[in-house]
Amino acid sequence: MSRGETEGGAPAPIGSARFLIVGPQGSGKGTQGVIVAEAFGVPQVATGDIFRANVAGATELGKRVQAIIEAGDLVPDALTSELVRDRLEQSDAAAGFLLDGYPRNRGQVDDLDAFLAARGEAIDAVLELEVPRDESIARLQQRAAEQGRTDDTEEVIANRLAIYERETAPILELYRDRDVVVRIDGVGSLDEVTRRIFSALADRGLAPAADNAASA
Repeated sequence: MSRGETEGGAPAPIGSARFLIVGPQGSGKGTQGVIVAEAFGVPQVATGDIFRANVAGATELGKRVQAIIEAGDLVPDALTSELVRDRLEQSDAAAGFLLDGYPRNRGQVDDLDAFLAARGEAIDAVLELEVPRDESIARLQQRAAEQGRTDDTEEVIANRLAIYERETAPILELYRDRDVVVRIDGVGSLDEVTRRIFSALADRGLAPAADNAASA
């Protein structure tokens, strides 16, 4: 019997949910991450949100990362991992979390593994949203036009996708070796993709509590 499965084979609410959500920019992972996190009653920890909050607050960290974000580059691993560790040590993440934007490369995977191993924990599932490159670009360009985002220029979009393809996509092979990757077709309406995610998780015996699922 797999973890989170009842004797009759149906998914049962689980005691913890430690998820990663991975996909190229424009895949909708931020929106889907919020939905999944709310359903399982765990915080969504998005590194992009952490960085932007610091930039908006003009903190020392914000001053250091502002130019990096605007150029479409990435904050150094050590600094990113420190921020994530601090966040995961907060009380609301004791029963689980959903990480969005971290880990993004092998070094960060190693950092996260070490952190979780020290706590006797492990990742339960890695949600991989699969979206073709052309679709990602089209979505990002539309978002830039609608929101007036100056950091979503054509050059920056191309740079971000190149970084994802070069650095982040390969970490999925590490998690596939651990048999925790859940591949999701990310093309379709919001509700369609959400249903695919919960169906795929349920197939693995990972189901949110009924009350949380209903509210999501």
